[in-house]
Amino acid sequence: MTKAAVAAGKAAMGFYGQELKAWDKGVNDPVTEADYAANAIIRDQLMGARPDYGWLSEENADDQSRLEKRRTFVVDPIDGTRAFLKTREEFVISIGLLMDGHPYAGVLYDPCREHVYAALRGHGAWRNGDRLTMTAQDSIQGARLLGDPGRLTALRDLGAHAHTVNSFALRLAMAAAGEYDAVVAVRPKWDWDLLAGHMLIEEAGGLITGNDGSPLRYDKAEPRQLPPLASGPALHALLLERLL
Repeated sequence: MTKAAVAAGKAAMGFYGQELKAWDKGVNDPVTEADYAANAIIRDQLMGARPDYGWLSEENADDQSRLEKRRTFVVDPIDGTRAFLKTREEFVISIGLLMDGHPYAGVLYDPCREHVYAALRGHGAWRNGDRLTMTAQDSIQGARLLGDPGRLTALRDLGAHAHTVNSFALRLAMAAAGEYDAVVAVRPKWDWDLLAGHMLIEEAGGLITGNDGSPLRYDKAEPRQLPPLASGPALHALLLERLL
């Protein structure tokens, strides 16, 4: 998974800052030839090595055969395409692995900084070989949140600070690395936005749930989740009280 993520990231950087072919999949939801090129590399490498695994990618139609597989790759070839188009360094390549419907492994590659984030169930979360640990922040006052500042006014009024980056997967990685205390989403997210980052958060000692406290489930026909909330355990409970 790491080799595939890095190869895809290096290929994507060949398009970075260039005039790109791009299409709109929906409102504020672009896709580019770089996304398709990265997706093809990841699929060829991973499914070539593991043809019996399921496959779910933002850039492929979901035929739902994955639901019959014990293991499934879940991929966003460029998470943060809008930032990529604007040459803002806020995008990553995201690859997650489900086993029996549960998160098992995740890799994110940040090609601008050459950061490889990796997590495996029961073996911790790492960035370029350094162990990641969530912060122990236990108060909303002074908490550093990743989320849309304009939609987090209630938490900001309690003394929290809010900032955002385009890639949701990168937000989760930054929180897992202790650079921020929490990730607070206000909109539903797709499985490919979440799975690799989910592994990083949990293996760095944090919690990630829906914004109602419910666990995230990845064994559904529609690969879509409630707005996620991720942080260390103490802060998670406090944020849930304010969000419910």
